[in-house]
Amino acid sequence: MEQEVGLIGFGEAGSTFALAGDWRARAHVFDAKTNSPGDRDAMLAAYGAAHVLGARFMEDALSGVDLVLSLVTADQAPAVAEAAAECLAPGAIYCDLNSVAPQTKQAAAQVIEAAGGHYVDVAVMAPVDPARLSVPLLLSGAQAEQAKARLGALGFANMRVAGEAVGRASAIKMIRSVMVKGMEALTAECVLAAEAAGVRAEVLASLDASEKAKPWEARADYNLDRMLVHGIRRAAEMEEVVKTLEALGTGAAMTRGTVERQRAIGALGVKAPPAGIEGKVAAIRDSGASVLDGGAGA
Repeated sequence: MEQEVGLIGFGEAGSTFALAGDWRARAHVFDAKTNSPGDRDAMLAAYGAAHVLGARFMEDALSGVDLVLSLVTADQAPAVAEAAAECLAPGAIYCDLNSVAPQTKQAAAQVIEAAGGHYVDVAVMAPVDPARLSVPLLLSGAQAEQAKARLGALGFANMRVAGEAVGRASAIKMIRSVMVKGMEALTAECVLAAEAAGVRAEVLASLDASEKAKPWEARADYNLDRMLVHGIRRAAEMEEVVKTLEALGTGAAMTRGTVERQRAIGALGVKAPPAGIEGKVAAIRDSGASVLDGGAGA
């Protein structure tokens, strides 16, 4: 018998996974946007395109399902875990794939475990598109091996168990994000200043001279694109990184700055950025001082 799965959240990740795995009616989906008049039609269309079973209420999506994937925004992850705990099937494996701090996942684990479920911390280590079911996943928790087998049955092909402690997988992702998303924010700061000084080509060429993995013209273009399209969501994720670093006592000054810069640029609402770095720089530069000064007042 083919495995059924409950999905909480049907945004980019949930819809991409369901379509890539051809889960169809095996996927029982709840997304809160379905109950929002402004989003309902789009959500119903997304359900129809993937041929999944959409549910108006979370309890309908989770009823009798013993594998649940939580795929919501970072700020909604704790509340979703609490709501899921009230209707989770006994013994169900709850895979939390959200980008939140280790302590946020540990708190959610307590709620899920107290309700009779099994909580597994899952860290998604790369963009889900274009990797789809080959996206690297790190798993941690007492039931991580079981979750790995269950996810493998759904088609996920690139998984590794990081340990039995909830929070270990997310700690790896959060701390790695200091560099990955921090470099995006530093790119914006560097390129905007270089453009204003009239030395952008020279600055990027000098960076090319010290690092050959990828030309900085292309890297800067890519990083600014990610911030324009995903800056709001990434800012929420980076707030969780701040929590991670503060809990470690190592300081988070640059990461706080990354939160501000990601949010300010993401708040511009440019979902289809111009092609080429010149167009992206212009879109940010022309937005006003609130972005150029780091996001204060954005």
